[in-house]
Amino acid sequence: MVKKRRCARRKNRLNKTPNSPLHHFTYKNDRLFAEDVDLTALADAIGTPFYVYSEATFRRHFRVFADAFAGSDALVAYSVKANSNIAIVKTLASEGAGADVVSAGELQRALHAGIGPKKIVFSGVGKTRDELSFALDAGIYQFNVESEPELVALGAIAQEKNLSAPIALRINPDVAAGGHANISTGKSEDKFGVPWARARALYAKARAMQGIDIKGVDVHIGSQIDDLDPFETAFKKVAGLIADLRADGCAIERLDLGGGLGIPYGEGATPPHPDAYAQMIKRVTSPLGVQLIFEPGRMIAGNAGILVSRVIYVKAGEERRFLIIDAGMNDLMRPALYDAYHDIWPVQKNDNADTETYDIVGPVCESTDRFAKTRRLQKMQSGDLIAIMSTGAYGASQTSQYNTRPLIPEVLVNGDQYAVIRKRPTFDEIIEKENLPDWLV
Repeated sequence: MVKKRRCARRKNRLNKTPNSPLHHFTYKNDRLFAEDVDLTALADAIGTPFYVYSEATFRRHFRVFADAFAGSDALVAYSVKANSNIAIVKTLASEGAGADVVSAGELQRALHAGIGPKKIVFSGVGKTRDELSFALDAGIYQFNVESEPELVALGAIAQEKNLSAPIALRINPDVAAGGHANISTGKSEDKFGVPWARARALYAKARAMQGIDIKGVDVHIGSQIDDLDPFETAFKKVAGLIADLRADGCAIERLDLGGGLGIPYGEGATPPHPDAYAQMIKRVTSPLGVQLIFEPGRMIAGNAGILVSRVIYVKAGEERRFLIIDAGMNDLMRPALYDAYHDIWPVQKNDNADTETYDIVGPVCESTDRFAKTRRLQKMQSGDLIAIMSTGAYGASQTSQYNTRPLIPEVLVNGDQYAVIRKRPTFDEIIEKENLPDWLV
């Protein structure tokens, strides 16, 4: 049963405070709120740590992106991997979003959330034969094929089913981009996509195959990109390729440009506005006469969620002061994986308080279990609440139960209401998924 609670009755308003990303997390009388839900009261009600999302922010960010392409033939297919909770996907489905999926599980989530198969594209370098078969039966809009072996497997399965698989080959343009080496996907040494030099030959092979219906070209060069130049370089290369493919006899009617547009995490970078991104894309692609497909994830989800955690201890080390919180790297992997920066706010603000410099760390038995280093905050003590900002994308979707730490709740806020959209499992619920062999019983 989804639980709802009214924590406040105040008119919802957009956060427009200086130097703050556009979202619905604001201070009211020095207490942090998600829309009109008091996060101190929420923490007392459900326990910490937990993720909390603003539905209004999800909707606003989707609309800002979609509106940038108003009047264009465009499909905005939300990248489900960014935040795959059914409630989030359904929220975006109600705004008209399609879905970009990278597994059969994500495909089932999208379908369950009400996204029609003709608005779903299937990406990923390692689609299994079972996944390809399931997606064919579902009647999805497009397969973004990333290798010759995948193309051969898909064609064979489609023939067995007497179906035709609509495809775009994902082309690797050898363009460096992305906020970190681990989220760059468009360089020649990356595992993603078909090598640039092989593109025309592989399209020629696809044209001759039974069960394959060439629809378009796909390109995706990375994530958290804060500069339009690498996008434009890659997209111009692909526009030239489309001209060559059409000369070869391929009827290219779609261009999938992926995602990758960055968001402000608070460390100073200011990524381009979607309007500027759209203007560049229209300039590059308008002569092609193609349908555009986009796969935004982080841009929609990132600043729509935060992680709320409670201070366990303040520990004085030999050279550092540690703020030990009850969230761990298993709850938010981005700092450990990408050395990612996140703003950290006190849930109860005191502008007159003394300040201290802390390393903010968790309880997991790993040295990489650290969310921030030498971060200046108001003086904190045991029991205080903090909010790790901009964690709506690749936060909850990357969580694990390492150290047998339960998956933490996800909460969706709508005005002054909240609903727990993923509950915290009990120890018994965790253990019941494991079995002892007969010889140990």
